[in-house]
Amino acid sequence: MNQQSSPASRHGSLTVLQGAALYVGAVLGTGVIALPALASNVAGPASLIAWLVLVVLSAPLAATFAALGARYPDAGGVSTYVRNAFGPRASAIVGWCFYFAVPAGAPAAALFAGAYVAAAFGGGNGTVLLTSFGLITAVSISNALGVNVSGRLQVVLSALLVALLLVAVVASMPYAAVANLHPFAPHGWSAIVPATALLVWSFAGWEAITHLAGEFRRPARDLPLASGIAVVVVGMLYLAVAGASVLVLGPSGGHSSAPLAELLVLGIGGKIRIVAAGAALLLTLGTMNAYFAGAAKLGAALGRDGALPAWLAQGSRAGDVPRRSLAVVAGLSALAMAVVAAAGVGAQPLVLLTTGSFVTVYALGTAAALRLLPRSSAAHRCAQCALIAVIGLALATGWFLLWPLAMSVGALVYLQLRKRREARQGARCELS
Repeated sequence: MNQQSSPASRHGSLTVLQGAALYVGAVLGTGVIALPALASNVAGPASLIAWLVLVVLSAPLAATFAALGARYPDAGGVSTYVRNAFGPRASAIVGWCFYFAVPAGAPAAALFAGAYVAAAFGGGNGTVLLTSFGLITAVSISNALGVNVSGRLQVVLSALLVALLLVAVVASMPYAAVANLHPFAPHGWSAIVPATALLVWSFAGWEAITHLAGEFRRPARDLPLASGIAVVVVGMLYLAVAGASVLVLGPSGGHSSAPLAELLVLGIGGKIRIVAAGAALLLTLGTMNAYFAGAAKLGAALGRDGALPAWLAQGSRAGDVPRRSLAVVAGLSALAMAVVAAAGVGAQPLVLLTTGSFVTVYALGTAAALRLLPRSSAAHRCAQCALIAVIGLALATGWFLLWPLAMSVGALVYLQLRKRREARQGARCELS
């Protein structure tokens, strides 16, 4: 194994609690605000089966990436695993797909939260943009101060988020009615399939923290433990909120744009739009903070390994802060948000482009796991299950796989140009 793909020789200061909080923030994204209602609208109470299926399927996916992170604790994350399994070209492809997906996904989440704030306090598109830029600035500053500061912030955000969701569920349960489960499948049992595809966005994120594996105090022990804690917490919270949405809100919940806020208002009272805005901001901050941290480390590793300009390599070692890579992620995020806002197309195209990129990352990552993990191990069996699930996800993604295809071409072209430039430089050195 070459030096670039070997495990980091030193580790950082992230604790299990901070790691679990980063996982929860990455996975428990903005989808929990609206997706329970959207899934219920598609499949009725049977949407609860879709939630359960994805909770079960997320376990092997999380276990696969945690096992890889424990064995190869490097800032490259999935790109490092793919490098070890399939070589530098495949590594560059998966690295580009993830790195350039974050500047598309982060603005989508920020615009989503901004819309909630505008609905609560007014100001229209100006409030949306101001909130969005504010969120990008906040998570950029947090990560510029170091992953330890970012990890502490994530613990606070995740604690507030978990408390908010638990309060929403517990306070609204006196209004639950079993009668709301009937009819259980008003649109037929086949409606569970599109409901499952719709909910996939809510379970993306298990790969994001692998880029921070070297930042854990003891990666081999702490990363799988943090991942396991997060799987349990995320699964229970998703099922609790989805169950409460169906049992409490009934058929009307499928037409709500903010079921979580409605549960809170029903249980404890308050102004629904302000409550929804607060929930959206908490969820968005947690998600963006986790992804900015992972993407910044990845960019530094790609610069170190030659898949991106070497200028980005600063901060690739465990404990170092990748401020240059972070600045690129933040700048591209702001640019993408400004372009989408000027075009007036909303956040949906960014969401779908991001989903297509992550499907590619998952496919290559789980395929690498099948080559790298011991064949008789539980982790290898988890990787087999995860790859099957990812293939199904790829089929549901459809045309939006063209975006990661474009990123793949870009990565290969960059490597080829870099190779030619190095060859010309070598020839000049020989002549001189």
